[in-house]
Amino acid sequence: MSRSRTAVLAALALVAGASGTALAVVPGDPGLAAIPCSVDYKVQNDWGTGFTTAVTVTNNSTAKSSWSVKWAYAGTQKVTNAWNAKVTQSGTAVTAANESYNGTLATGGSVSFGFQGTYTGTNAIPTAFTLDGVTCNVDSGTGGPTDPGTPTDPGTPSAKVDNPYAGAKVYVNPEWSAKAAAETGGSRISNQPTGVWLDRIAAINGANGGMGLRAHLDAALAQKGSGEEVVQLVVYDLPGRDCSALASNGELGPTEIDKYKTQFIDPISTILADSKYAGLRIVTTIEIDSLPNLVTNTGSRATATPACDTMLANGNYVKGVGYALHKLGAIPNVYNYIDAGHHGWLGWDDNFAPSATLFKQAATAEGATVNDVHGFITNTANYSALKENNFTINDSVAGKSVRESKWVDWNRYVDELSYAQAFRTQLVSVGFNSGIGMLIDTSRNGWGGTARPTGPGATTSVDTYVNGGRYDRRIHIGNWCNQSGAGLGERPKTAPATGIDAYVWMKPPGESDGSSSAISNDEGKGFDRMCDPTYTGNPRNGNSMSGALPNAPLSGHWFSAQFQQLMQNAYPPL
Repeated sequence: MSRSRTAVLAALALVAGASGTALAVVPGDPGLAAIPCSVDYKVQNDWGTGFTTAVTVTNNSTAKSSWSVKWAYAGTQKVTNAWNAKVTQSGTAVTAANESYNGTLATGGSVSFGFQGTYTGTNAIPTAFTLDGVTCNVDSGTGGPTDPGTPTDPGTPSAKVDNPYAGAKVYVNPEWSAKAAAETGGSRISNQPTGVWLDRIAAINGANGGMGLRAHLDAALAQKGSGEEVVQLVVYDLPGRDCSALASNGELGPTEIDKYKTQFIDPISTILADSKYAGLRIVTTIEIDSLPNLVTNTGSRATATPACDTMLANGNYVKGVGYALHKLGAIPNVYNYIDAGHHGWLGWDDNFAPSATLFKQAATAEGATVNDVHGFITNTANYSALKENNFTINDSVAGKSVRESKWVDWNRYVDELSYAQAFRTQLVSVGFNSGIGMLIDTSRNGWGGTARPTGPGATTSVDTYVNGGRYDRRIHIGNWCNQSGAGLGERPKTAPATGIDAYVWMKPPGESDGSSSAISNDEGKGFDRMCDPTYTGNPRNGNSMSGALPNAPLSGHWFSAQFQQLMQNAYPPL
């Protein structure tokens, strides 16, 4: 449902000219100079007790370096959260002021923001608005090309670029940004771009009162302005999701592939294909943790689980990923990146090449081709260090290779950068396009603070050498849940190294990996002992302590203690 305030008094009324002749003032006519500002207030979604709204303000007077828009409600409407503006409310009176990044408002320029609200009874649209105390007329909502209330032009669709991050801003999720800014010291990073997680069907339209996909894309258009803008989405709801961990289990059963296609991927595809969003560069991270599980946690391996054996046998991970690639890859401005685990998962010889082969199988299933794959992402929601500077895989100590150390354990890689670059080469060798790029999630792999080594470890043995020098301070590289001592890593950065499209914060810092004790919920999320700080482990983490923080909420929920730790241990430091 979409409703708009529909009176542009100066644009639609007849005004008297000098000779007394009635003149129609039309949009684009110099007569518009008499209109100091216009406001287009559109209710985009209304479900009877709540609503989302998009507001576009056009300034026809002197250019501004900051702005404030005010209106009053006639009913019980209450604003609950907002994006691209600081919205406050006192009684029925509402004030929306600029954020730090959108205060400039040129003569003839427009700015857009949005918000979500609740109400009882009726949701009448406000009848009067002011911009910095000056009364505005309200746009007709016709959306003509010179209509003063037309929202920011999304831009002309362009051919796909080699690196979508090059020359572009990246969307700052206002919901995450508000939570980060509310934390002590959080304003230092609250303007960083993070991924938007579509982790269940309800997330498409907005779960638990949160922003839905269209609301995020609309907010991205407002942030975009006249430049290029990347929006980062995590597509994450496969049937039988994450078969090796309970904390991130999903809502769909192992056989519900048709529901995944028709109720999850198809609606996302329809929204992303809307021409309104054609000027955005939409980066999709496709189904983290899925395909790697089919390689490492099946069959006769000690790490195998019955759930992963089921997903290997029924083929629904491969089918689901293939279908998502096919549907989303058909949209010209969508860039698909498949999850490729991390070096502490797929870096061993018996995992490395088989994973690339399996990824090729998925990328050619359900109508997909390798042309639907723009690249791969590593370390999503994980803690593996970006670059270990105090030792290399080629070092030897006391006659033993670093590969023989307990920490490295015969892996071919010691950090994410070397793994991502090597895995890219492997992927090309099995048939992926030579132009594919890699993303590395650096949201939680900084490992700074007082525990960060300043040089190599003692050469007493290969273990003292590696353990004394490694930045990654986890007890075991297989530990993945709310890790104690972790810090923010490299800030998001474009083209930081050969073959790497960007360092990204795909996992929003401060969002829990899983609850440290059982919590009843309707999100399909189970209690995983790897999130319990008292757990002594299993074969997937060498039967080690979990290293998890205590008092953690459900996965995806805000975890203030973790956020504070990540800032404290950030490297580079904040």
